[in-house]
Amino acid sequence: MATKTKKTAAAQDTAMQDGAGKISIPAANGNAKGSAAPNRATAPDEPKPDIGLNDEQRGGSIELLNRHLANGYVLYTKTRNYHWNVRSRRFAELHEFFEEQYDQLAEAVDQYAERARQLGGMAAGTLAEFLQLATLKEEPGVYPDPQTMIRNLLTDHEAVIRSLRADVDRTSDELHDTGTSDFLTAMMENHEKMAWMLRAHLVEHD
Repeated sequence: MATKTKKTAAAQDTAMQDGAGKISIPAANGNAKGSAAPNRATAPDEPKPDIGLNDEQRGGSIELLNRHLANGYVLYTKTRNYHWNVRSRRFAELHEFFEEQYDQLAEAVDQYAERARQLGGMAAGTLAEFLQLATLKEEPGVYPDPQTMIRNLLTDHEAVIRSLRADVDRTSDELHDTGTSDFLTAMMENHEKMAWMLRAHLVEHD
């Protein structure tokens, strides 16, 4: 029993924040973080889509869709965290505002996953995968003041917008996947609107 307890404690220790600001989650079933990445480009036991895209094109789109899915889930979680933990004289207003934003992000996450599946791939669906794929950072145990919360969310949305803008061009020009390019354009516009709403809360004077 003592040996088992020590092993459990050691595994929990590996879930601490690394120097890059991310959370490291112990890989399930003994798979090391550095092991081969799962092949999400093909859905097992399903016919391969015959939609005018070759495997390389489909795989490229599925890969970037899963990255945006992971970033969306991290941003959704951060927004929901702020919804729960905001402390302010404007609590009711901000509590509701963050809820409106995380509801939109939850819908976006679902759309990224479904787009990956439409292309014949698999969608990442675990916290460990999201944290491994995401480029956005978490801040575990940090509870900022309301204005810093808003600035943090704005920074993340603007990072997502820049990434989406680059991938709109890549999917169109390099992968020749016009459908995914159009899909990403719509997602970028949604983030631009959410960023505008956040930016409007950062005026110095009413």
